[in-house]
Amino acid sequence: MSIRLVPAPISIVFSEVDVDSENFMREYHQLSESDDDPISQWLKLAKAKGDTSDSDPILLNLVVELHRKIDALEMFLKNEQPKRISLTNEANIISIGFEYFKLGEEILEVQKEYYGRIQMPVHPKRDVAVFFQAQSKTLAKITKMHERDEKEWAAYLTARERVLIREAKENKQ
Repeated sequence: MSIRLVPAPISIVFSEVDVDSENFMREYHQLSESDDDPISQWLKLAKAKGDTSDSDPILLNLVVELHRKIDALEMFLKNEQPKRISLTNEANIISIGFEYFKLGEEILEVQKEYYGRIQMPVHPKRDVAVFFQAQSKTLAKITKMHERDEKEWAAYLTARERVLIREAKENKQ
């Protein structure tokens, strides 16, 4: 079995699942799309009712993102932090595949289950919750990820591949 990985400069924080599996599962569900911030809930409800049919979807998304930025700025000014479980390890991901990722350091224990948060460099930036199993000291297989996050992961992987293809073409010229 060959695993195709693409270089990707992202980072992850993680812990072994055994440490606190119940709270990890709770946070995993909180980071799902069903528990989005209030503005996202409002937007979903408005879309479901058909209230947004006359609106430009791109402009609407930009306004929603601006609202999130204002909320984040307000949290910063009030010195508030989003409530996240403290995870014990932090590492750089050096490459990703559709179901795998590879760390830059040998810190995993083979066959151990882990829970982690990956800060995806997509718009809007957000944490992606994942459960994964160590295949080697650096290679991990994603075992559980929300459907929306899977789509963003695949889109990010595709974007990284495009960048590499473009760079290869530029180097040939």
